[in-house]
Amino acid sequence: MFAPDNRVRVLVDRPPAVERDYVLYWMIAARRPRYNFALDQAAAYARELKKPLVVLEALRVGYPWASDRLHAFVMQGMAENAAHFAKRKVLYYPYLEREAGEGSGLLESLAERACVVITDDFPCFFLPRMVAAAAKKLDARLEAIDGNGLLPLALADGKSFYSAYIFRRFMQKHVAHALEQRPREDALARLQLPVLEKLPAMRRWPPAKARELTDIHVAVAKLPIDHSVPVVPTLSGGATHARRALTQFIDARMCRYERERSHPDSNVASGLSPYLHFGHLSVHEILAAVAGAEGWDQRPRGLAKDGKRSGFWGLSGAAEAFLDELVTFRELALNTAATLP
Repeated sequence: MFAPDNRVRVLVDRPPAVERDYVLYWMIAARRPRYNFALDQAAAYARELKKPLVVLEALRVGYPWASDRLHAFVMQGMAENAAHFAKRKVLYYPYLEREAGEGSGLLESLAERACVVITDDFPCFFLPRMVAAAAKKLDARLEAIDGNGLLPLALADGKSFYSAYIFRRFMQKHVAHALEQRPREDALARLQLPVLEKLPAMRRWPPAKARELTDIHVAVAKLPIDHSVPVVPTLSGGATHARRALTQFIDARMCRYERERSHPDSNVASGLSPYLHFGHLSVHEILAAVAGAEGWDQRPRGLAKDGKRSGFWGLSGAAEAFLDELVTFRELALNTAATLP
């Protein structure tokens, strides 16, 4: 299943090079194997072209605020991704940069033999500049896929919304149609593809070893990053921990969310922000979990599209309050980032 057209941004517009060796997914924001439009797109190309699928997930040491805390969280997700992709017909290539700039040239090297390169379209941090720079260097078709929210960012057509109320009205008008096209829970289910065992690039840029991704404290201690910001011992990255945090929130705290979310001494926060930020959890997966708890088919039940905080989804007050934070305020922020010059 290809991603919806309004979630696809073509950065290098040329036909897929069918004579080349594989489809490459450069995973930079949606760092997860489930509910991932970019992985859907890459898998669909691989199936159509009958080519192997390669997933590159790299972690630089030179990004702003690189620290033990952020590095460990991402690496824990990489360890989970490695375990997941090992069970699928996919070559997963986790790369850890040891020195700033050491990974320079890796993407270009892989793209030389790629029929098409798929990546994530994320409007924040340094990622837009990184993807734009890559587009100037690659000689393969490059597509950036928007898997950020329930609404494709392209729907706003460059418009910036100056209030949550205005954006909420926009969301209420379009979200039902957007939800007709959701990412697959498992894009690789029943995927029959040729399999690669290794790539020539791995000689120059060796993949991270399993022990590096699991023995986090030892691995990060050797890297040139900020060691004064320590790993959070009670928080682990990765899709499994993300789903566990989601289940715990829905089962134990969502019922109090509407009443207590504004009280600083309450303990009703979802705890999902780091997993959303690093792409270990999809907003579509959260919506599916809320739907399961509410006995809901994921279609808005309310008829009013008046921009009000509650009543549109037709759910309990607690679920409506949570979805308003998850969808309205989060996606308003994403839209604002996407429209900045």
